[in-house]
Amino acid sequence: MASAEVRREELKAVFGEAQGCTRCPQLAQSRRTVVFGSGNADADLMFIGEAPGANEDAQGLPFVGQAGRLLEELLAEIGLRREDVFIANVLNCRPPGNRDPLPQEIANCQDYTFRQLELIQPKVVATLGNFATKLLRGDATGITRLHGRAEIRTIGPRTVRLLPLYHPAAALYTRSLLDTLREDFARIPELLALEAPAQPEPEEPPAPPPTAAAAEAPRVPDAPPPPDAPSPPDAAQLGLF
Repeated sequence: MASAEVRREELKAVFGEAQGCTRCPQLAQSRRTVVFGSGNADADLMFIGEAPGANEDAQGLPFVGQAGRLLEELLAEIGLRREDVFIANVLNCRPPGNRDPLPQEIANCQDYTFRQLELIQPKVVATLGNFATKLLRGDATGITRLHGRAEIRTIGPRTVRLLPLYHPAAALYTRSLLDTLREDFARIPELLALEAPAQPEPEEPPAPPPTAAAAEAPRVPDAPPPPDAPSPPDAAQLGLF
């Protein structure tokens, strides 16, 4: 298993890839920044929301508006800080006009979510709202029926305890949802205290045998990077702790 430092560096490399992503042409043209995620790159707890809003698009960090302040308040109530967790979204780019994410956009961004899970290795993943819950469960059941009910799920390469939660933005406008969200948050410490679920065995396809031509071919040295190649993103840019 790779060390936390190695995984952190690999996460920064994935962030660098995401910065230039053009899988969703409309989002690539309309976004100001790619909001990849931020927090503890070795966190036991990871939150996954819907998509960046205007504040997030401007700052390049997730949950920095009113919903983010509520999230930090709820974390404080269970003895955690933003620096203790990792926060991301189903989409890394803000949809124009804050419209709902499109199915193809969610599919295009899914690989980044799975890579985050693989490298951060959280024990518990809390989904915030319908889009994240449906994506990570692979099921159309809505958040109203699922909130606060933890289950063990294999999501891409990682098996986690999945806890669906209402989105903090929804709770800002409906007092009853805020009370429910607070009650569901209170379950997180007990889930973190449990052992991490057993992980699936990695699949390693057999390597094809080398051909005679490949065996005889001389090694070509790696080409040097172009002089104007951008430097890799640093921890401050990604908001890693």
